[in-house]
Amino acid sequence: MTSHPALPAVPAPQTLLPRLGLDPAWQQLHDSTPTLSLPGRPAFPARVARTDRGACDLLAADGPVRATWGADVVAAVASDPLAVPSTGDWVRAQRWPDDRVTVEAVLPRRTAVVRAQARGTSSGQVLAANVDVVAVVEALYPDPDLGRVERFLALAWESGAQPRLVLTKSDLGPDGPELAAEVAAEVAAGCDVDVPVALAERGLEGLRSVLATGATVALVGASGVGKSTLLNGLLGAAVMRTRELGAVQKGRHTTVTRELHLMPGGGALIDTPGLRSVGLQAGEGLADVFVDVEDLALDCRFSDCGHNQEPGCAVRAAVDAGELPERRLESWRKLQREAAWQARRVDARLRREELQVWRARAKANRQRPGRP
Repeated sequence: MTSHPALPAVPAPQTLLPRLGLDPAWQQLHDSTPTLSLPGRPAFPARVARTDRGACDLLAADGPVRATWGADVVAAVASDPLAVPSTGDWVRAQRWPDDRVTVEAVLPRRTAVVRAQARGTSSGQVLAANVDVVAVVEALYPDPDLGRVERFLALAWESGAQPRLVLTKSDLGPDGPELAAEVAAEVAAGCDVDVPVALAERGLEGLRSVLATGATVALVGASGVGKSTLLNGLLGAAVMRTRELGAVQKGRHTTVTRELHLMPGGGALIDTPGLRSVGLQAGEGLADVFVDVEDLALDCRFSDCGHNQEPGCAVRAAVDAGELPERRLESWRKLQREAAWQARRVDARLRREELQVWRARAKANRQRPGRP
């Protein structure tokens, strides 16, 4: 028999659903979603805390529940991989006479952190659902990767949630505060910025105040940037296994699954595994990340300016004058190319799916009784 990790600890059942974020709008959506409901065993709302292949851990009014997917969910996933129940989803669940619990429907998401799959498919992967804030975590030491931060911030803006930049490990160098200010000034337009030292209980006030409103916050970032240590600091307990920094000040990957945690002071936090790379879905997130480039582009002579050697290019002029870093423009170009490539992949997939539908209809018409 396959063993599963222990389900997360939860507070008293009578306070659980509101703390999970169940509001009247979610309750109404749950009640109006048609699914099978057994006499004496009404369907109930629950939130996905952790997922496995074909199964998930739920948090419901009476505490943790282990559930498998119902037939309608299996069918939905077969036609759309993004329909997979994901951490943070609200679902309509059903308990059966043999005490099995199934997820019968995933309620429509308010927000979703979706990354493009790097290989094999043009469909995306939902990292976290129904989050209010996406906290992009990056370590200041040994070297912050600004291009990576921009990529994650584009993912955050595209989700529909509010992005937030969290710069960790500022205590590992003499110029931590100054370096944090430089990073924030270059890449974090429109975002709140936190510079926590979680082990020393410093700099956590901003995130704690967000969580205290009942919000759901998702932590995203690369391996070793300090997400698990940050989670431990916010929870006030070492719920995730962390490891000491090595001689080169690099952390190690400790989180292997996406998991929702209830915070002691309110709200919920979704921790995600460290991502080596994150593909971008085609969307408007890049415009929010590169608002400086987009604003300068409004003054270019040509509306389709590529910001290379075109005459009257305001973006190139800003780079030449030292007002816009060359690295910033190169990062914009790279991510724009990637987003355009992903858009072409999605368009090709949609064309194939539409062609398959028409072929199926034509085959059905040919087999229709009475057809000459």
